[in-house]
Amino acid sequence: MSALICGSLAYDTIMVFEDRFRNHILPDKVHMLNVAFLVPAMRREFGGCAGNIAYNLKLLGGDPVPMATVGADFGPYRAHFEKLGISLAHVRELDDHFTAQAFITTDLDDNQITAFHPGAMMESYRNHVRDVRGVKFGIVAPDGKAAMIQHAQQFAEQNIPFIFDPGQAMPLFNGQEFRHFIEMADYVTVNDYESELLQERTGWSVKEIASRVDAYIVTRGAMGSLIHTRDESVTIPAAVPRQLADPTGCGDAYRAGLIFGLTNDYDLPTVGRIASLMGALKIEHAGTQNQSFTLDEFRDHFREQFEYVL
Repeated sequence: MSALICGSLAYDTIMVFEDRFRNHILPDKVHMLNVAFLVPAMRREFGGCAGNIAYNLKLLGGDPVPMATVGADFGPYRAHFEKLGISLAHVRELDDHFTAQAFITTDLDDNQITAFHPGAMMESYRNHVRDVRGVKFGIVAPDGKAAMIQHAQQFAEQNIPFIFDPGQAMPLFNGQEFRHFIEMADYVTVNDYESELLQERTGWSVKEIASRVDAYIVTRGAMGSLIHTRDESVTIPAAVPRQLADPTGCGDAYRAGLIFGLTNDYDLPTVGRIASLMGALKIEHAGTQNQSFTLDEFRDHFREQFEYVL
């Protein structure tokens, strides 16, 4: 079953400052801050929420169709996805923009300073869900504000079930807009902090949000996740990674697991465990698209973690 993944495609440039920011930033001088950090270690990763979700869903044998707007520098990313067999039919390239990109500097205390250039992502409202044929499921992941509103509306109009995933776009919307998203969506997924914000903005409790969707899914890091429905709340245990390398992109991997589980009609406890294991397998590798496994290997991991066969 094809799944339309609406969101960003971006480059992540990750640099390591081999010292501590606090040793070079004077608290009483922050009003006139002017510092430079030598970063001898640097790597460039493929990222963006739509890209990460699509990559992980493809690992599971799914058929992701990313929808995004990118710039003239998209060539390496295009080659990467073409090699993987991921459709780029609904990725729009704009020659007068850069692809969205984040520049992340991390120090030895794991503090981060990030600059994000949205670039072509701000034009993603030019893509339309109604122009896509053959998809049976979708997700509205963080993207330009106008695009997220439009894509959710068009999923609802086309009667295509979808997940609303506000993520890093939480600051873009007010309570009325969030309430409208929830009313249109079939599923809503957030982390525990975002859940608190969503309740505050909407004025709705967890129970009230869950009453309006098929499932309200809240991730809690190492404590696992909760899936709230109209009738019950299901506790999902966290899968245990073999090593801890990099948490970046774990949420996107989790969402790919949700899409795979939901589109293959697994029950919600199993859907949550699939998603949990996807996050754990991601955290074992640096970067957001460097883990690799077959579906059979994933099934073996699943049996080891949860003691039943997927």
